[in-house]
Amino acid sequence: MTTNPLTVAVLGPGGVGGLIGALLARDGHRVVCLAGEETAAAIGRDGLHVRSGRFGEFTARVEAATELREPVDAAFVTVKETALAAALDRMPPEALGTGIVVPLLNGLDHMALLRERYPAGRVVAGTIRVETTRTAPGRIEHTSPFATVELGATAGPDSPVAEFAELLRHAGLDVTLREDETAMLWSKLSFLAPFALLTTRHASGIGAVRTEYRAELLAVLDEIAAVTRAVGAPADAQTLLASFDRLPEAMKSSMQRDVEAGRPTELDAIGGAVLRAAEAHAVAAPTIARLVRDLSESANR
Repeated sequence: MTTNPLTVAVLGPGGVGGLIGALLARDGHRVVCLAGEETAAAIGRDGLHVRSGRFGEFTARVEAATELREPVDAAFVTVKETALAAALDRMPPEALGTGIVVPLLNGLDHMALLRERYPAGRVVAGTIRVETTRTAPGRIEHTSPFATVELGATAGPDSPVAEFAELLRHAGLDVTLREDETAMLWSKLSFLAPFALLTTRHASGIGAVRTEYRAELLAVLDEIAAVTRAVGAPADAQTLLASFDRLPEAMKSSMQRDVEAGRPTELDAIGGAVLRAAEAHAVAAPTIARLVRDLSESANR
């Protein structure tokens, strides 16, 4: 990988993938968005249009296709966990070449799936913290003041991932490298699970959760911190609480937005992943289990 413009594929150019693709394209890189026929046609015709308090309002011209047909330097996987298995047909392993694969999905289970399908050493664990949504094909609303990416890799000067991280920073993203992949993934999940489960269960922004339902929030944070420590990652309930208390009060989770739009949710990828780890390590998580059960029953009504 060099400082020359890269060719980057984005599998699933929704809120997250669309924002990243647009920022990279605006910074001079070649971006190929992989999506269904309707979405690919709209993006190929009109580009990616972003409205963001941080990055401004702009349109980036990109390419679009229904399937990857040429090698790329990197490929972001940014579909929902619920659509991952089917979406991977759009990115055949033989077409990828030597490019790295960077999943920015919620949960944990996708890592094993991707490392079975693609060369395991080229699949780089990643997380993103951002509030962004696709309002129409190719139209992205970025509503949080942050867009923070973490990549599981060493920070050595010869690391291709470290070089890739610099390119992402130049495009405008905040990027950190983490050597401990487990700690990185659980750092995201330990924040996301309480945020998604509680905002969705109570159909409210985080402001109402941390005031009207604060006792429940505290219980969930204690449980998720215990599970996180049991899997070997650092976690502290008070530190998590401080993070929640700093969030904009109207901030919603993507799971909550999915429910509002009548879309399938990532309940199993988020809440289910926590409960599976809790069971495996004999950690009690009754409040999280109740929230997952209530949300599952609500979805099945």
